[in-house]
Amino acid sequence: MAEGRFTNPVVASLAGIKDFFTRQQLASRLTEADRADGKTVMITGANSGLGFALAVNFARRGAKVIMACRSQIPEAGEKVKKLSGSQDVEMRYVDLSKIGTIHEFVQSFVRDGITIDICILNAAVALPGPRKTESGQDEFFQVNYLANVTLTLLLIKHSILELKMESPLSRLIFISSDSHQGATYIDYDEFGRYFEYGVSKAISNYSYFKLVLNTYATELSRRVNSGQVRLSIHAICPGPVHSNIVKEAPWLLRMILNGIFWIVFRSPAKAALPVVYMALSPDYEGSTNEYLHMFNPKKMDPKVYEPAEGLKLWDRSTRLLKDIDPSHMDYLEQEF
Repeated sequence: MAEGRFTNPVVASLAGIKDFFTRQQLASRLTEADRADGKTVMITGANSGLGFALAVNFARRGAKVIMACRSQIPEAGEKVKKLSGSQDVEMRYVDLSKIGTIHEFVQSFVRDGITIDICILNAAVALPGPRKTESGQDEFFQVNYLANVTLTLLLIKHSILELKMESPLSRLIFISSDSHQGATYIDYDEFGRYFEYGVSKAISNYSYFKLVLNTYATELSRRVNSGQVRLSIHAICPGPVHSNIVKEAPWLLRMILNGIFWIVFRSPAKAALPVVYMALSPDYEGSTNEYLHMFNPKKMDPKVYEPAEGLKLWDRSTRLLKDIDPSHMDYLEQEF
């Protein structure tokens, strides 16, 4: 059975408290001189929490910001404009629990002739139990992992995220969690299968699917950048963030966790800073498959780097997506 690093929310929160006091090795590298003028930045899940803070920060630094969300349209975008002082902010609808909306979302970029310089895949859910999507998947699995496969491959297929032969390269950043360290190997008996489970398994799922996501990011980088880096693909854990990710937890657990978040977890604005650094810093120009834990470079779980694991995950993911939507298969068969 697949298991993440934690099955107890309090233990997971205590680990976050430890991270809060970790030395930030590269924190001084991000300065106001790191600008995003002329760049287009797309952020999923940008209507609240870390995603919202990222939208404000990039807008302040001169970027055109596209907020990819399923709710709070247009209110969240108006707030970003007000806080950043920039009017170059827009919102586009996408619901990662509905694969069809991802295709529609990407087609809107094709229609409007928009390319993306920086793509930050931030959207995630933390659910107290299983919830079936219209395609028959568990929403936890689909939103936190499978939808990101569809989105990234479609963006590359349509050259919205361009594969370039010279600098500056576009950057694709997966928001991960250091809790992926120590999760089990991917369980392919469970993969893509809907089944009932309780709160402990739901908590475990969060870190487990971050391991799956990091394994996919590594395999994508391996395929796209064979021989030469053409798209910088990275993962980052922003550290413990005070956000509304536990909004659907049972009320007592939600109250306890929100209390911990409020007292010791970092604000979204502070948690956004290492993400902005990874997205803009010349330190990461021309590189790929790097990992940051807040402002500290480190290695991901060793399982993430195993070529056989990446190959198997790629095969199972693309086969599952073909089964879900046989009418859209070309993007799953593209050669890089």
